[in-house]
Amino acid sequence: MKRFLYFSIALLLAVACKHNSDTKRVVITGIDTTKKAGDDFFMYANGIWYDTARIPPSQTGVGSYSFLNYPQRIRLQGILDSLAASQHPVGSLEQQVGDFYASGMDTVAINKRGYTPIIPLLTRIDAITDAGSLLKLVADEQKVGNASIIGFSVSPDNKQSTVNIAQFYQTGIGLPERDYYFKTDSSTRAIQQGYKNYLTRLFELTGAAPTTARNNATVVYDLEKQLATAHRTNIELRDVNANYNKLAVAALSKKQPVLNWTGLLTNLGVKADSVNVGQPAYYEKLNALLSSVSIPTWKIYLKAHALTNYATYLSKPFDEATFVYTKILTGQAVKKTRSEEMTQAVDGSLGDALAQIYVKKYFPEEAKRRMTALVDNLKKAFEARINKLDWMSDSTKARAKEKLHAFSEKIGYPSKWRDYSKVIVKRDAYFENRLSANKQDYLYNLAKVGQQVDRTEWLTTPPTVTAYNNPPLNEIVFPAGILQSPYFDMNADDALNYGGIGMVIGHEITHSFDDQGAQYDKVGNVTNWWTKADYAKFKAKTQQVIDQYNRFTVLDSVPIKGPLTVGENTADLAGVAIAYDAFKLTQQGKDTTKLDGFTPDQRFFISIARIWRVKTRDEFLRMYVNTNPHSPAKWRVNGPLMNFTPFYKAFNVREGDKMYKPEHERITVW
Repeated sequence: MKRFLYFSIALLLAVACKHNSDTKRVVITGIDTTKKAGDDFFMYANGIWYDTARIPPSQTGVGSYSFLNYPQRIRLQGILDSLAASQHPVGSLEQQVGDFYASGMDTVAINKRGYTPIIPLLTRIDAITDAGSLLKLVADEQKVGNASIIGFSVSPDNKQSTVNIAQFYQTGIGLPERDYYFKTDSSTRAIQQGYKNYLTRLFELTGAAPTTARNNATVVYDLEKQLATAHRTNIELRDVNANYNKLAVAALSKKQPVLNWTGLLTNLGVKADSVNVGQPAYYEKLNALLSSVSIPTWKIYLKAHALTNYATYLSKPFDEATFVYTKILTGQAVKKTRSEEMTQAVDGSLGDALAQIYVKKYFPEEAKRRMTALVDNLKKAFEARINKLDWMSDSTKARAKEKLHAFSEKIGYPSKWRDYSKVIVKRDAYFENRLSANKQDYLYNLAKVGQQVDRTEWLTTPPTVTAYNNPPLNEIVFPAGILQSPYFDMNADDALNYGGIGMVIGHEITHSFDDQGAQYDKVGNVTNWWTKADYAKFKAKTQQVIDQYNRFTVLDSVPIKGPLTVGENTADLAGVAIAYDAFKLTQQGKDTTKLDGFTPDQRFFISIARIWRVKTRDEFLRMYVNTNPHSPAKWRVNGPLMNFTPFYKAFNVREGDKMYKPEHERITVW
């Protein structure tokens, strides 16, 4: 919002509530009393803020959750500005992150180089003569972060979760997901044309004549569209079992001789007799296209992907071309500042190094202790809910509780930090710094193939405002970044903390029991621990969630995709209920004393609305609905609450109110 431009950075952090300096208590303000709580609780709790908030021109949205990463980046930027202004011992954390940041901030040097850093790569692409040399180049580039037609990662084997396996997944396209190539509505057509224009501009910047550049863009787009025909949709990708296809490398090489999996894995550095191919149809299509599509066409394609992957590492014209396309996708009005972009770059390339400095400065250890107690209470509340389920048999309840008891939780930051000592960082070599970091990241992951899973590893950096559930490890993770207002506040009463971070904890616990997580057992293997009858009842309940959310719309007429968001919606529904049950175990939860004119229950529900206080650009929201498994913010509030009877009692919601549902229509899964 534009108020970011007018007021001090301190206001960025005052997202949900303000502090009373005398009592240190968190005070609720800004309720829109012109709106009825039972009609639209999201706007009742957030309407005054929403109607006056202005999205900063450099951002796609403003508010809490992922948009809190903007003020987080301001904090990180302050650290980096300080480090970059000083000299530090070579190889130290401070030298690496400071010089990495400084190299990216030196736009004079970057602009002077133009696109010369990738000329050797473009020359190597020109030297390709056949599918074998093409795949060799693809594998070599994969090692330094330039992925194109091969999607490769390393993670636990879904059927043997203690061991890591090489994973291969569908990739090869430039638009957000496969449906963007086939939709014909006006907004999608604008994105398709914007992408073609982007490719055209990149080719022009490397010296191609306008006509040649446009033709090249069409060639690339058409080839990507052929690859997209073999992609699964985002909804289809939710099928856990369909994504597990553990296959022998020798058999794959015989079945797909052009891909030559034995040679491909050798070039990638992977030593394995078997791999998991998540979406086999994609690799069948790729194998065929490597024979039917000419080598000159593949060269154009590989150049395009090299340019799109490396554009932001290069001079200003390449970076600006990327932004023009981003603007069409997300509605972002102006580019982020260079310092914000470089802060993101450091977080992405040397995340644990930067995080170590961040947590020392900003994360109080007391928060970790308070969070541990909250998590324990939420787990107790969830176990009690399992015991009371009227649709689940005792045998399945026993297994569900075994899984719950086997949970582990990570809070704040890792017990063991990543080692970046082999990343070569020079103050005057931004492009090379990025590739060095990419290479070491690749080698870090490659070394895990066939090895025991490291249960101390984190999948996100500690300053990030997020939380996640990792089914193969049966763990829930809460980075330091989310342990701040409006989610968690050391000065807040229990109602606000349980409605804030408590709801998030309940949400993450439930992911182990949503439509995907429920297929993993207590040790993280995909196996059936349900009775047939119980699982049928569970599926019927999640279908109710799908059907209900299918009826919610955004931007007047764009429907939420119920099958895409069912896991997150199930977690939201149960997260509210579990957090509420846990809150009722506290002294305040048992009380009725009002604060700021609100009962404890009312404060709890207002806190839930405040943690999803978000406003986005329409373009971003349209892409979000098409690609993101979470419902938009409004429906992360109103959806769960219209199904939760204690909310009706707290705000006297009655028949005729827009959020009202008869009790028999209110969905309870867990």
